[in-house]
Amino acid sequence: MESLKLINVGLRFLLELCILFIFGFWGFKTGHNTFLKFLLGLGSPVLFAVVWGTFLAPKSSRRLHEPWLFLLELALFALACWALYSTGKINLTVAFGGLYILNKILMLLWRQ
Repeated sequence: MESLKLINVGLRFLLELCILFIFGFWGFKTGHNTFLKFLLGLGSPVLFAVVWGTFLAPKSSRRLHEPWLFLLELALFALACWALYSTGKINLTVAFGGLYILNKILMLLWRQ
C-alpha cells in the first residue's frame, strides 16, 4: 500500500509539472503575434507557479486553509483543462482531467 501512496504523490507532482507545460503550450498557441505568444507562453506558467507556490505549497507561510485550498486548486486544474481544450487537444484534456480526479480522490482517501 505504501508504494501505491508514493506513486500517487509522484503522479501529483507530474500533474503539477504538466500544468506548467499546458499553460506554456496554450500561451504559444493562443497569441496572435510573436510578442503576445512569448508573453502568454512564458508569463502564464510563471503566474501559475507564483500562485501555487504562495497559496498551495505545503511549506508556504501563506498557505490557504480548507475549503479555500481545495477551491483554488480545483480552479487552477480546471483552468488548465480549459486551456488544453481551447488548443484542440480534447483527448489530452479528458486524460489530464481524469488523472487529476483520480489523484485527488486517492489523496483524500489516503489523507495525503
